[in-house]
Amino acid sequence: MNTAQLLASLPSRISAIPRRWAERAPDAPALHDGTRHWRYAELVAAIDQAVALLRDLQLRPGDRLAVIGENCVGQVVLTFAAAELDAWIVHINGRLSPREVDVVLKHSGARRTIYLATPASPETAAHAERKSASAMAMAGDHGDAAASSSAAWMVGPLNEHCQPEPVHAASHEQVAALLYTTGTTGAPKGVMLTHRNLLFVAAVSSTLRGLTPDDRAYGVLPITHVYGLTSVMLGTLYAGACLYLCPRFTPDGLLAALRDHRLTIVQGVPAMYARLLEKLGDTAAPLHTQLRFAYAGGSPLPPSLKAQVERLLGLPLHNGYGLTESAPTVSQTRLDQPRGDTSVGHLIPGVEARLLSADGNDATPGDIGELWIRGPNVMRGYYQQAELTAAAINAEGWLNTGDMVRQAPDGALFIAGRTKELIIRSGFNVYPLEVETVLNAHPAVTQSAVVGRPAADGDEEVVAFVELDARHTVSMQQLHSYLAEQLAPYKRPSAIIALATLPAAPSGKILKNQLQQLAATATR
Repeated sequence: MNTAQLLASLPSRISAIPRRWAERAPDAPALHDGTRHWRYAELVAAIDQAVALLRDLQLRPGDRLAVIGENCVGQVVLTFAAAELDAWIVHINGRLSPREVDVVLKHSGARRTIYLATPASPETAAHAERKSASAMAMAGDHGDAAASSSAAWMVGPLNEHCQPEPVHAASHEQVAALLYTTGTTGAPKGVMLTHRNLLFVAAVSSTLRGLTPDDRAYGVLPITHVYGLTSVMLGTLYAGACLYLCPRFTPDGLLAALRDHRLTIVQGVPAMYARLLEKLGDTAAPLHTQLRFAYAGGSPLPPSLKAQVERLLGLPLHNGYGLTESAPTVSQTRLDQPRGDTSVGHLIPGVEARLLSADGNDATPGDIGELWIRGPNVMRGYYQQAELTAAAINAEGWLNTGDMVRQAPDGALFIAGRTKELIIRSGFNVYPLEVETVLNAHPAVTQSAVVGRPAADGDEEVVAFVELDARHTVSMQQLHSYLAEQLAPYKRPSAIIALATLPAAPSGKILKNQLQQLAATATR
């Protein structure tokens, strides 16, 4: 099926996904919430109840509905219910700080906020109490959706100042989700993703993974993040498969899910796999599982980690690349073409790419260039930030990803790093990813992050932060000596700083803006 045929076959709203399977296979399992299965017919019934409830809460087309919580049935139900009403879902992770939550609520202008307080997310309950949210009335048919989803639904006060956004005449062009970037390098921005954006990536993701209704996928990546929402949640349900929801990752939780639920699909971030290896040890025997597909995304995949995970799972660890602004998938390794390197694969069908040099011209083949993309996955824009939108998307619809990329002769992409993270040291370009890759290969390093800090005469220094594996003993001087054997002098960090844990967003992405602040105040 070509791109035009795929787009023509897509429904107009994401809420059509569960309805299609409720008609085809009503008794098939759609979700597992840790306690029981939800059949597709039950999921659609809960969505219908939630639609009625949202109407009672005075939610209108074009309004923003904020939902605060961690992976649970309620998030799935409310995502589809908001879509039915042409409202915009604004997912907010319950683990965010009060300040971070308030920033999103204020900027989005949400008309209503629903808090999904589960035992696994006490922070969500604290946010609800802070905002004077009240328990949702359970009387009446449409209360059943809240009562049966293993979460206490708390409702915040009506925001009477909320102005609904215009509703697009074509439903597929209507904004479905307003997702705020994790702010790894600055203040978060509200990314407007349409039904078409989300459905396109869900369909392509489902197809490239070869998903069928018999698959059982692990749903631990946060639904509040675009990766967990689109590729994992929507992509799994698009195929009529079953999603096993998990609010937080632990190595023991993954091992139990592999054993008890016989998972066939696991998608995660590299840090998740690093924690699993740390738990099991270097000499762990290969696991006996039902897995047929494992995938890493969301942050760079170190070669050493890829090799270790592949030995543990006994199958290729696929890789990919994307960003919130592209809903998120841009490229992915193919199921039938696993790679031995850490390429993020080929562009997904329907997406075009250009690599531009510093002068704005096409980069020389084989050279590193800034990646621009165009396709049905590209966002509508940044909410209420027209200037930022214009700076990110040009008149021809090309999105500047802000990532530096090299394209191999076979078309595969290799990520060199973020444009804004590039460090200029003594006139040389230092890509943090290269230094991180070398550090992460050391057996004592669980993960690392490299940032630049200002030095004299407009120069920059390289500063590395490492999270160490407790099973190994290593000094910072030993790490400096190790890097001296691996890197040119200008690439070597001036300082290596060990932290108990690197600061990370709920999605697992390391928050480099916080590390830059630490680097600026660290002893030189």
